[in-house]
Amino acid sequence: MLVWLDDIRLNAELSGPATAPPVILIHSLGLDLSQWDAVLPHLSRHRTLRLDLRGHGASDTPAAPYAMGTLIRDVERLMQHFALKDAVIVGAGEGGLIAQGLAVKRLDLVRAMVLIGSATRFANPAVWEGRLARLRTHGPDLDAECAALLGPNWRGAATLEIVRTRLAATHPEGWEGVAAATATADFYQTTATLTLPTLVLAGVDDRKTPPDLQRETADLIAGADFHLLRGAGHLAMLTHPQDFAAALTAFLTRIGHA
Repeated sequence: MLVWLDDIRLNAELSGPATAPPVILIHSLGLDLSQWDAVLPHLSRHRTLRLDLRGHGASDTPAAPYAMGTLIRDVERLMQHFALKDAVIVGAGEGGLIAQGLAVKRLDLVRAMVLIGSATRFANPAVWEGRLARLRTHGPDLDAECAALLGPNWRGAATLEIVRTRLAATHPEGWEGVAAATATADFYQTTATLTLPTLVLAGVDDRKTPPDLQRETADLIAGADFHLLRGAGHLAMLTHPQDFAAALTAFLTRIGHA
């Protein structure tokens, strides 16, 4: 459904029992809420909110660039719209930055956090400037994006067509907007102040966000759990949904969010 906020329409999908513990799923750059399709059946006992970030999926696409604070505010407003609080926020890739920022800003809304393929920052501004320049002039390099998301054997990946189709459907302004927000985002110091229950899930073969980098993020948060998904890459929720869901639901059960 399209949710009309003050300045934008965001596409969101709410499922599960109305009184169940809420889980918020935030996708990564270039994809959309369908990134969670294979995991959703495992969350049938939860009140699950999926959304398309601005510039992605069926959400509106304002002119780029976007600010990370704006992306965080979008999720915050959707949660308020649906009266969701004490939620577990699950952020994939760049969506993990939004999850971290929301946890720092609104602990009254966020009970716990799950990060997959994420970090406190992605590369350095110079790398992002080069990427942004290419996006502005040529659009996304879909081969390079698929290789980063699916690993060295990406051409033979079972999920290649799904991923490539989703990437190709993302509006160029959406790519540039969220990439610009990611380029300057650095949550190292603020994430280090968090003490909420956290699970960091890392695919062993993640080439975009190596497991060691994700472990560093887990080490920043007091009491965070770090879990490796064997054989998985950056998009474990798509390529290894059973393993991903098992780790996620075990965490939800352990913290009493079930």
